[in-house]
Amino acid sequence: MFLRDAVAALPDVVATSPVYETAPVGGPSGQGPYLNCVVELDTELGPRELLGVAQRLEEAAGRERGERWGPRTLDVDVLLVGDLAVDDPDLVVPHPRMYERRFVLAPLADLAPELVPAGWEARVAGEVHPAGRI
Repeated sequence: MFLRDAVAALPDVVATSPVYETAPVGGPSGQGPYLNCVVELDTELGPRELLGVAQRLEEAAGRERGERWGPRTLDVDVLLVGDLAVDDPDLVVPHPRMYERRFVLAPLADLAPELVPAGWEARVAGEVHPAGRI
């Protein structure tokens, strides 16, 4: 529900990847699985504005920021914004760990395979399981 509502509230959606279910990465034990997807936007919004959108969506979903990598209702990341690069304390674009995370690369490969490095499947740990569409 939170994921579907968040995608519906994003501006200028062009395409949405399939949804994948994954085990949590880091954080306390006993967390349930996460649902992940990648959404492509065709927007004039810049990285900082997109971060604001992401934070408003997380707040609307009741996200509470407590323990790092702890349970959360929604986590929206800005992965890429065209060819722009940002390196601020609260925002790094391209996302600094996106190429290390199967739960990012699998849906990204479905949506924009040209953005994913060749052979990534053999270099990235973790498992993802198809969970349907938004």
